[in-house]
Amino acid sequence: MYFDKFKDLGYSYPMFHRSYEPLESYLQAGKVLLVYGPQRAGKTTLLQNFLKQTPLKYKLDSGDNIRTQEILRSQDFNQILAYVEGYDLLAIDEAQNIPNIGMGLKIIVDQKPEMCVLVTGSSSFELAGQVGEPLTGRKRTLTLFPLSQEELLSVHNRFELKERLQEYLVYGSYPEALTASTSKEKVEVLTEIANSYLVKDVLAFDRVKNSRTLLNLLKLLAFQVGSEVSLTEIGAQVGADYKTVQRYLDLLEKAFVIVRLGGFSRNLRKEIVNKSKYYFLDNGIRNALVAQFNSLDQRNDIGQLWENFLFIERLKYRTYHSVYANMYFWRTYDQQEIDLVEEREGNLFGYEMKWSMGKNVNAPKNWREGYAGASYEIIHPENYQAFILP
Repeated sequence: MYFDKFKDLGYSYPMFHRSYEPLESYLQAGKVLLVYGPQRAGKTTLLQNFLKQTPLKYKLDSGDNIRTQEILRSQDFNQILAYVEGYDLLAIDEAQNIPNIGMGLKIIVDQKPEMCVLVTGSSSFELAGQVGEPLTGRKRTLTLFPLSQEELLSVHNRFELKERLQEYLVYGSYPEALTASTSKEKVEVLTEIANSYLVKDVLAFDRVKNSRTLLNLLKLLAFQVGSEVSLTEIGAQVGADYKTVQRYLDLLEKAFVIVRLGGFSRNLRKEIVNKSKYYFLDNGIRNALVAQFNSLDQRNDIGQLWENFLFIERLKYRTYHSVYANMYFWRTYDQQEIDLVEEREGNLFGYEMKWSMGKNVNAPKNWREGYAGASYEIIHPENYQAFILP
């Protein structure tokens, strides 16, 4: 069976409860359910757990299967419908490897509206490009991240999560890294994910030719977490022009490696809006890229780790709880700043991430004066759980 290969590799995950479980609540006949997410985040395990208990008669296949690729890319109605005949559910893992899969899935849901279709994919720039237009109005999309703090509540209580905070800041929350028994094994897992899976996804794209430029770009971003990034300056450092850097950053974001945060401005001429910040989808991957897994008391980048951790955990929380918001950072040319601004329900919420509380706990003057109705809160180790947990 397809999932046997994971047993052969020795993977043994504890029963983390994922936010999209029960997955059947998201399935709908006549529509395609797309589960996106980075490599090794747990999409296959989520699919496996669902198939173990579903009463539906299902057909499980892999996007790596050459014959499956031939059938679903063919646009041959007779061949495609014969392929799914007699099943209630078609499930395809790693669907991004099937060229033109969107048209094949459209044929299935149009011709067999009583059927459910569930596909997983890691490289969103491939899968989204292939399913976007063909499946307009015919799909629902879920994004699965590495384990969230809320999901970890299924095996730890809040006190234990706080006790393990250093582990999450250093090693992140990929399932394999969390369940590895030693620090050495955690480092090996994260290095393998960073170098052999995430970067490989981007390098597989036909317009990305230079792996050294890509890796150098990622390392520079890793050192600049929480700081505004100049594409021109980064391009000069990695030996690439502005447009190439911009394209690589876009691909890295679509491949679930980094997340871009733009600047907020509404009415102040002194606000910075022409630069962006970039955060890594996982602290462990960020640390793997700079080969830095020292404990917190031996680091000089705790502030960056804390900011990256909180930003991503807040992103997971909003995604899983359908909290819709526009995200920005706010900064003025005279160095007044707020790490994260959420614009939701017609209001502004400013959040400053501080590992160590300083004397100044008030909102910046220009923020108070320019946005009188906006809130402001400092997120620190004593109150952070209310920011990222229900």
